[in-house]
Amino acid sequence: MKKSRRPIGRLLMVLMIVFFYLPIVYMIVFSFNDGKSLTNFTGFSLRWYQHMLETGGMLEALYTTFSIALLASLISTVVGTFSAIGLSKSKKLVRDIMEQVDNLPMMNPDIVTAIGFMLLFITFRVNKGYMTMLLAHIAFCIPYVILSVMPKIRSLDPDIADAAMDLGATPWQALIKVIIPQIMPGIISGALIAFTMSVDDFIISYFVTGGGVKNLSIMVYTMSRRVNPSINAASTLMILIIAIVLVTINMLPLLTAKRQKREEGGRGLSRAFVPAVLACACGAGLVIFFRFGGAGGERPFEGEVLHIYNWGEYTGENIIGDFEEYTGAKVVMENFESNEQMYIKVANGEAYDILVPSDYMIQRLISEDYLQKLDHTKLDCMDKLADAVKGLPYDPENEYSVPYFWGTVGIVYDKTKVDIESLEREGFHIFLNEKYRGDIYLYDSERDCFMMALKALGYSMNTENPEEINEAYEWLLQCVQTMRAEIVTDEIIDNMAQGRRALGLIYSGDAAYVMSENENMGFYLPQSGTNLWSDAMVIPKNAKNPLLAHEFINFASEFDGAYDNSSYVGYTSANREVMEVLSGAGGDFEGIDAYIPRSGYELDEVFVYNDKIRKEISNLWSRVKIAASNAN
Repeated sequence: MKKSRRPIGRLLMVLMIVFFYLPIVYMIVFSFNDGKSLTNFTGFSLRWYQHMLETGGMLEALYTTFSIALLASLISTVVGTFSAIGLSKSKKLVRDIMEQVDNLPMMNPDIVTAIGFMLLFITFRVNKGYMTMLLAHIAFCIPYVILSVMPKIRSLDPDIADAAMDLGATPWQALIKVIIPQIMPGIISGALIAFTMSVDDFIISYFVTGGGVKNLSIMVYTMSRRVNPSINAASTLMILIIAIVLVTINMLPLLTAKRQKREEGGRGLSRAFVPAVLACACGAGLVIFFRFGGAGGERPFEGEVLHIYNWGEYTGENIIGDFEEYTGAKVVMENFESNEQMYIKVANGEAYDILVPSDYMIQRLISEDYLQKLDHTKLDCMDKLADAVKGLPYDPENEYSVPYFWGTVGIVYDKTKVDIESLEREGFHIFLNEKYRGDIYLYDSERDCFMMALKALGYSMNTENPEEINEAYEWLLQCVQTMRAEIVTDEIIDNMAQGRRALGLIYSGDAAYVMSENENMGFYLPQSGTNLWSDAMVIPKNAKNPLLAHEFINFASEFDGAYDNSSYVGYTSANREVMEVLSGAGGDFEGIDAYIPRSGYELDEVFVYNDKIRKEISNLWSRVKIAASNAN
């Protein structure tokens, strides 16, 4: 029986290893992909490693990750070790209470701990940034160190310190030369756990950071909102650094054991920790070199700082670096995931110099007096912008905003599965055609999905009629329950580029990328009308550097900045010349009609902000998503 079980056990072990490591191998392979796709390998290239090294934000994230991990590990190890030793000499009641207190942070969900830290810093008006992240990491690492050290302390002879002092040692010498060496394996174990927890953390870091400070986890989360293979390169580099640390820790004791006596084994183990720290320090030093290398001459805004709050992955590869080189200023870029998330920070008084909200949110910010009017004497970019994206209803005179990107929402479709005649005949109703059951993507946007349903039913997407909204809700329910439509976010981009569904509701800019990757994909705007959206640059009233903000608005709207933005992100530039070049002969989007938004069509609308309707639609959309989850 035992022999027959061995092959099964080995098979299970192999399957377990494959389960854990295959995704890592997959990621490493695609870090060398020549193309932008995260699923289709088109050839070997180091372009994403080059891009990672040229992207200041990525290197800063690596620097932040490892510098905080090293500092948090060191400090928490010292504090945790001495705390554990102190607890071992305390009364039993005190020791039991403190051990329970120590266990609480480890048992708490990370989100609870994160919100607790965030509220603490807000209450005491501590500016969030590098120091708040470091303090939070130290705090949540200490319990793990105490937990690792305590068993080793319990295994010691309780009289060992007294014996050392009887032989002439001072209390400090007894601690450092007798107790610490005896519990060193527990200290090293705690330090490694603290380092791992710090490097791995995302949730707590996300809530306690500010001022543009990001660790790698936050950076990867931000980048994952759109197709960006630099994620694979950065993650591969991080795995390499950690692998070096692990190999060093595991191999060095084996090598030193041959040269040391058995009784010095504990000291040899302690020496293994030093090269591990040095390896991490070398990695951090490499990042610091790239991060701070280089210098320039005196420039107009030398030493000034511009704080920008923008969507994740919504800027080109070079624009930020070029602007810093041109002005001498430092750009601190923070990213948001939704207009509502951005609004909460602005409403709470956090200061930014530039925001890039969407049309309806700009309308809200204007009505609630959160924006300042632009000084058009400092702007020389307005005549370079397309007429179709200027003077939109949310800001008819462009007093507060300068367009950044714009586009429409339509249907991306696989030409081998869907014919254009069906699209022209059915419009958005094609999402209810049972021929495509289980072959549909909906974008996870309550506004755009309700827009689709309302337009399919012949209503305005800005309707305030409860009956029409409820009818749209029933339409969407039918779509997710009968058609088994899958609700996704930006993964629709790569998935549709690979032809994994017949139909999808998508932004025109994303459709342009899909079509550039796959010639079998098309984009259609129904005759019933759609959402004509616009994201624009605005300056909050509490901006600390409005002069530099105007300079950036000009820079981002000029040809070079706008070209870099649009060619990289794929969304339609507001700059008229950039639109023509990118969509013309030899341009990145030549022959791709999704790149140029439909304009002047009377049934296309711009969203109007209505808080009451927004809340109602948000509630109904939650029900739609639950129904979709149950159906699938």
